[in-house]
Amino acid sequence: MSLFSLFYTLLALVFYVLALPFIVYKSRTKKYKEALPARFFLKENSSFKKEGVWFHCCSFGETRAIKPLVDAVDGVVNISITTNTGFEEAKKLTSNVRYLPYELLLPFWVNRQKLLVVMEAELWYMLFLCAKRKGAKTLLINARISDRSYKSYQRFSWLYSKIFQNIDKVFAQSHLDKQRLEELGAKNVEVVGNIKLSQLPVVTKEYEKPNAFVVTAGSTHENEERLILDAYNESIEKLIIVPRHPERFEKVHNLLEDFAKKKSLTYHRFSVTENLDSQIVLVDKMGELNNIYAVSDAVILGGAFEKIGGHNPVEPAFFNCTLVSGVHYFNQKPLFECVNEYTIVENSDLKDIMKNIKELKKSSLKEIGDLTPIIKEINGI
Repeated sequence: MSLFSLFYTLLALVFYVLALPFIVYKSRTKKYKEALPARFFLKENSSFKKEGVWFHCCSFGETRAIKPLVDAVDGVVNISITTNTGFEEAKKLTSNVRYLPYELLLPFWVNRQKLLVVMEAELWYMLFLCAKRKGAKTLLINARISDRSYKSYQRFSWLYSKIFQNIDKVFAQSHLDKQRLEELGAKNVEVVGNIKLSQLPVVTKEYEKPNAFVVTAGSTHENEERLILDAYNESIEKLIIVPRHPERFEKVHNLLEDFAKKKSLTYHRFSVTENLDSQIVLVDKMGELNNIYAVSDAVILGGAFEKIGGHNPVEPAFFNCTLVSGVHYFNQKPLFECVNEYTIVENSDLKDIMKNIKELKKSSLKEIGDLTPIIKEINGI
């Protein structure tokens, strides 16, 4: 073990001990009762049984984006995940799904794999080190460094230079990302665009387009539904709310039900009545967002009216919806660069935008990412 690896392991151990009470406490909550015990105590989270191509992703969107790559693998596919929603999506791709353990546990957990393919910003030192030591080739794909996080990366350049020593090839989203990655020590960097654009949205169920101007608030977070309701006006003929997290469905339902009663508007839950007939509809079912975008005229994209980082604008742009986002879309800037015509608005100005939303231009997509070089690299092992 190198001196740096020893130092890193000791640091990880200190963090683990200090965080242990918090981890145990959070493990009791519904949201984390499976993920945290699996990641920090290896509960029902054994190593992969077979050697193959190992993909690692963080969340739902990243997991969905790797589907074409998974389909291209002729052999065993293993997937590790960080989040609950990503785990559920990964199970649609393979039965070999695990939560990625905490770094301190990886030396005991990682077994031999042919290839490790890591999505975007999951730059864990032990993940790449252990995979390399067990004989795997390592790839970082869809790599990016946002404007907001660039300074943070620079401050810890000493760490990232060590991480990149164990990454064989990097596929970057843009030439700017390539430049920044190389400054941090990345080698063998190739620009292929954003691979999330290589897999366009798919409608899984067709709904009848309402005879009205449909405004959908997609992937909303805490406080955003209330902000949108405060901006509501009579020119909005139909408002559909699709919260990001299912654990918030009940809370949002209570909010919308009270609002509809006060305004004498019709309202229903999509899980109860699967149509869009009411003036306000809560879509409280997972996997319906693209189906709803397909019958929408305008989309208010959540995650950017609070400091969340925004959500994927490609989906509403693909369906040529008018697209409105808040200013905090820092995690999605590369994707917004692939979209024509969108409106970024301060929270205080949303009410004015909503009054004139019918006059805004429709969005569309600019370019598509190329998966071919990545697939060739995977097949080349």
